[in-house]
Parts: sequence; structure tokens; C-alpha cells
Amino acid sequence: MKNILIICTGNSCRSQMAHGFLQSFDRQLNVCSAGTEASGKLNEKAVMVMKEAGIDISHHTSDSVDKYLTKEWDYVITVCGGANETCPAFMGKVKNRLHIGFDDPSHVTGSDEFIWSEYRRVRDEIKEAFHKLYIKELKD
Repeated sequence: MKNILIICTGNSCRSQMAHGFLQSFDRQLNVCSAGTEASGKLNEKAVMVMKEAGIDISHHTSDSVDKYLTKEWDYVITVCGGANETCPAFMGKVKNRLHIGFDDPSHVTGSDEFIWSEYRRVRDEIKEAFHKLYIKELKD
């Protein structure tokens, strides 16, 4: 079983979506997500667009990366520039450190229609990128 940690700044949106998709690809993966400045709650729009894709992330928690610093990870993956820049040094072992960046849909302004379209676009980009990673490196 591979241990994978996905890190974002707030751990409310992009890292949660990536977590949900990876877990849906393979239940044998041990996937966790965390934030460098965890918000403590999930982004409601992220939960809703994931539900549209058939994945329920409403039970996920928004946790601080500090909770995971001493554990061993096969992969630590940052999904936003801020987390990539401030990714802490892990005391445990990390076999692979990757950055796969995505736009933050929670910062988009405009009409409701445009905002929802951005959440869906980012969701679909995350699904595609993490599916490629899964096929290339994570699938046993």
C-alpha cells in the first residue's frame, strides 16, 4: 500500500478534490490531505462539484500538515504554489516529492455561472492530472 499526502495552503478545496479522486481510483491507496495553513473546513463548492462527479468528500477533514510531519510517505504532493513554497521539512521519510499546481477556484470573482465553471474546470484538471499520476506511478 502506498502512502500519499496531498498538501495545499487551506486544505479546503484543491487538495481535497485530489484526495477524493485518488481514493476513488484505488481504495488500496492510503491518501491524506493537509494544509500549510489549514482552514479547518471544506469549501462547499468543492464538495458540490465533487458530488457532481460522483465522489463524496463531505466527510473529509481540513487538517494541518503538522499532523503528518513525522510519518513516512511514498509521495508528498503539493497542489498550489503557496504550499510548494512553504512546504515544511518532513522529519519522517518522503520517497517522492512532487508539485502539480492548479488555479484556486475559491479566489475567482464574477457571475455565479462563471465561478461554478471555474470550480468544474479545476476539478476536471485535477482528475486528469491525478489519473495520469496514478496510471504512471501509483498503480500496482
